[in-house]
Parts: sequence; structure tokens; C-alpha cells
Amino acid sequence: MNRENPPAGIDLDRPNAARAYDWAIGGTANWAIDRQYGEKALAAYPQLRQAARANRAFLGRAVRYCVENGVTQFLDLGSGIPTMGNVHEIADELDPESRCVYVDIEPVAVAHARILLEEEGDPDRHAVVHADLCNTREVWKAALETGVLDPDKPIGLLTVAVLHFVPDETGVAGSIRAYRDLLPVGSLYVISHLTDSEAETDTKSQLQQLKEVSKRSSTPGVLRSTEEVRAFFGDFELVEPGLVPVGDWHPDDLGSTPRTAIGGVARKVR
Repeated sequence: MNRENPPAGIDLDRPNAARAYDWAIGGTANWAIDRQYGEKALAAYPQLRQAARANRAFLGRAVRYCVENGVTQFLDLGSGIPTMGNVHEIADELDPESRCVYVDIEPVAVAHARILLEEEGDPDRHAVVHADLCNTREVWKAALETGVLDPDKPIGLLTVAVLHFVPDETGVAGSIRAYRDLLPVGSLYVISHLTDSEAETDTKSQLQQLKEVSKRSSTPGVLRSTEEVRAFFGDFELVEPGLVPVGDWHPDDLGSTPRTAIGGVARKVR
């Protein structure tokens, strides 16, 4: 894909978080406007790339945890532009019959996901939906219509590095509550989210600068406290070690990671 032949509906007048995130982790599905925005975001928050990669690693560990604990089908909300270590790839390594539906509002993310799944996916087990995650009923209906998910079996719901681009005024809290209500008992919900609750004073200032920079994009950022992020889990039971910096969640190495992204996994028990 290139600027001369972009996917239908793409906004090249403003940078976009999904495309800038792709740039931050070394992808190629981004345009000059996104790279320029990324450089400004990196200047505001120098740990941006490290935080993005730590978040991606958390996603992999969380998906593996789900599969190892009997949840082998996934609804990935705000899935972003496919890159190395996508949900269906990670899940398939442990269970070749695993299933995944990707959902994103960004046309580039959806177009790339469709290409990836056409080339490497299984249409009976993998699908992508172009929709706004806040439209819960629309997303749920479309996801089930793909035939990929069995609504009577536990589902792994993922909102990884996306809710900090969805402001409260969209009604996101109610949307997430509706997803929780729709999930079968035994389902797992995975969240990661940017926060300044765990940050030192200097880093808090950097995150505020990053938030200001994001106002120039089509996806302005939101900083929520640890308690505000925990509220998205509702009455689901957090698995150990709870809601923690993503590098501390079931770490597979001892390297240091930024404490500005927190993540956790919770189970629906009733």
C-alpha cells in the first residue's frame, strides 16, 4: 500500500495512532504524516518505542496465558495494523484450532489484516471486522456472523493499547460493560492501557506532553489512573499478579520496561 493508492476511507490529512504505533514498532504501514507525528511523540516521551514493544510482548504472554487456560477463541478490539506476533499466530502455536476475529476502525489496519488473513489465515477460524469498538451490539453481531466465534464457549476479549485512544465522552465504559455482559462465563478479558499512576514526576510531565501532541492526530490520547483502568474489568476476577506494569505481568525476561503501560487479565466467573 502506498500514498498514491491508499485504502478507501483513509484520512491522510491527520496522523493516526494505529499507523504511528506501527511506525514505533518498526512496521511499514504508515505514511509521512504518521512518521512526522511519531517523531514529535517520541520527542515528548522518549520511552515511546520501548513502551510500545513492551506492550506488544505483554499481548503475546496474555494470549498464551488464555490458551493455556482453556480460552482458545479471541475477539481483538482495536487490533491495529498486523505486525509480528499477531493474536492468531500466537494462539495457533499452542492450539492449531484456535480462532480469532480482529476489529478495528482504521481502514489501513483492516486492509492489512485482510491481506494477512488471505495469505496466511484460515477463513473458518480467522476474520476481520471494520467497526468502532464502542458500537458493542454492531461489533458483536458482525463478529458472530463471521461464523468464527462460538458464543457459548469462553472468549478472550482483548483491548490492548486501544482504550487510551477512546475518551470517556464516547460512552466507552458502557460499551465495555456491554461486552462483559455478552461474554460467556469462563471468558478472559485482557487490557493494557497507558497511565501516569506509576510514573515518576519527570515521566508524568512527558506523558502530559505526549497527550498534548496527540491532540494533533485523529486519535487524541487519554491518560487514566490505575483505578480507572481497573474499573473496565467490572466484577471480573483479576488473575495474578493483577493489574501491573506490563513488563511485570508474567515476565519471560528480567529486562527493565517502562512503568507507564499497565496490563492485566481477568476472568468472568458469574
